[in-house]
Amino acid sequence: MSPRVSKEHLKQRRADIMKAATQVFIEQGYEHTTMKHVMEAANVSRGGLYQYFSNKEDLFEAILEEGLSEEAEDTGFSLEEAASPQWTLLMKLMFGEDGRPDTNMDPLAPSKLEFFITGRHDERRRTYGEKRYEMGVNIYDEVIKAGQETGEFSDRYDSGLLARSIITFVDGLALDHAIQPEEKVRLKEQSELFVEYLKMALDVSSSS
Repeated sequence: MSPRVSKEHLKQRRADIMKAATQVFIEQGYEHTTMKHVMEAANVSRGGLYQYFSNKEDLFEAILEEGLSEEAEDTGFSLEEAASPQWTLLMKLMFGEDGRPDTNMDPLAPSKLEFFITGRHDERRRTYGEKRYEMGVNIYDEVIKAGQETGEFSDRYDSGLLARSIITFVDGLALDHAIQPEEKVRLKEQSELFVEYLKMALDVSSSS
């Protein structure tokens, strides 16, 4: 009999494959990445890889889902604990733990754009894209709405509309960053300017 493998081991093995695959997608881009690339990077056999993921699309969706789920969980925890002002949480969601605009962009962003743009006529990918978009909107919407309910933010603008504006800005900046030199995009400066727009829309003091 073959030895029984624990659920914890299988879970860790899947996580290791996803971690290796993420790096491959960053280096190769979505379209140029193959399952063979992932097999080599994760040091697994073909059978070992396909035990967890049926194809490249399935694997990439799992990576996207994990990242979005972590954001949703972190946001839910922060809202429940109310440990910090919602403006601080909003900035962390947009710019990472530091909460400040910088010259860094999600290294997986170009592959994400490839995935959705090249698959815009594919029903499965469009459906998944719509689901992911709504999840993103809900995350930002919850934070903004919580700030409006406590009086930290102005309720002059609809929280859902502001959430969509944030996603449009972030996605647009990611697209520019993927195809243009950094000096043309001016990532940090554009992000700082957008933060000022948000402060005006939400009536947040400049000292925040």
